[in-house]
Amino acid sequence: MANYATHIAVGTVASGALATLTLAANVIDASSLIAVTLAGVAGSVLPDIDLRDSRASRILFSGIAVFTSFCVLFIGASRYSIAELWILWIGALLFVRYGVHAMFHRFAVHRGIWHTVLAGVFWSFVTAIIYRYMLGMHEGVAWLGAGFMMTGYLVHLILDEMYSVDFMGNRLKNSFGTALKVIDRRYPAQSAMLAVATILIALITPSTTAFVDHITSRDLWSGLHQRLLPRDKWFGLIEGPPLLTSAGYEGWRKEADPTERISTGSLPGPKPSATPPQE
Repeated sequence: MANYATHIAVGTVASGALATLTLAANVIDASSLIAVTLAGVAGSVLPDIDLRDSRASRILFSGIAVFTSFCVLFIGASRYSIAELWILWIGALLFVRYGVHAMFHRFAVHRGIWHTVLAGVFWSFVTAIIYRYMLGMHEGVAWLGAGFMMTGYLVHLILDEMYSVDFMGNRLKNSFGTALKVIDRRYPAQSAMLAVATILIALITPSTTAFVDHITSRDLWSGLHQRLLPRDKWFGLIEGPPLLTSAGYEGWRKEADPTERISTGSLPGPKPSATPPQE
């Protein structure tokens, strides 16, 4: 399988590419863009949570422990004394970091249910819930973060599967097929539990209306199309080949079919009428 550094590097590149598109489309502000990009990077290492001594597992449980301890602190701030709050804060921190961590790895199997597409969907739902209800972000931003998480998760699974192929020796390693799978049929009971948990958590996720409406907007895809290539010169200095500039591409399309309108994305625009309208 790919090592930790490789997963971080590839996950960062993939998340950065998505972030570039998001920024160009002017979907969210810069602060939210950082949050959703971090979700993609986190997703690129999250499948290794089931590896007891992995950095991903230690970092994840440390982050959850800190988050949980502060939640406990804020909830009990008006009810307990400072000394009691200290005890609760440290107790929650240690319980999650070491207690929950140990219990999780008692039952978790590496490349088991957490190395599945279903697990990616589960963590994407969790991301949407955290971003919306705990961090107070807009519903559309919450689901965008979920999308980044899912992308990073899939990048990890695909990368592990690629490393299961020995290209030099032209053979498949024994680990081939264990990284990228929809569910883990080797552990039907655990897979069923994860499926049930995913369905239950889906019931409390925020509305997807704003997110779907935005990504299917013609204005969004039209704006991306306009910004995909430089208008004339690359970086304002280099004259590119005709098909590598927006103006050259549009000119080529008009010459190929002068009656066809340029459209992008999944919502193509209507073609102009063959005859002009009668006044």
